[in-house]
Amino acid sequence: MIHIDLTDQPIDVSAALRSVEADGAGAINTFIGTVRNKSTGRPVVRLEYEAYDSMALHQLRKVAEQAAEQWPMVEKITVVHRKGTLYIGDVAVVVAVSTPHRAESFTACQYIIDTLKQVVTIWKKEFYEDGDVWVAAHP
Repeated sequence: MIHIDLTDQPIDVSAALRSVEADGAGAINTFIGTVRNKSTGRPVVRLEYEAYDSMALHQLRKVAEQAAEQWPMVEKITVVHRKGTLYIGDVAVVVAVSTPHRAESFTACQYIIDTLKQVVTIWKKEFYEDGDVWVAAHP
């Protein structure tokens, strides 16, 4: 029911979507976080994600389990996060949630992405043409 991964390889978005398909699911909601070319008005060249892997995987699973407890109608959850160097347009994170109806799918998916950005030990460094900076994961 819950699939979690932290990888230094490109994320297969189609595989993430397929992993939450279920006969009882009338809704699949997906959040796909990608690397944008600008942050706080500065052109971004690339990002680097670092993680404390075992802790990050534990925390990702805990967030997904919390969502499943809050919305017991959840059929399946997949969360995949990248680490390493990513360039403009690369997929950094995918959250996919399947439920019988759309409202629970939207709310559970939003809960997972919002919560993981606050609690999971994955750090992001933005690289610009004129320097770099560690940034908070949550706005």
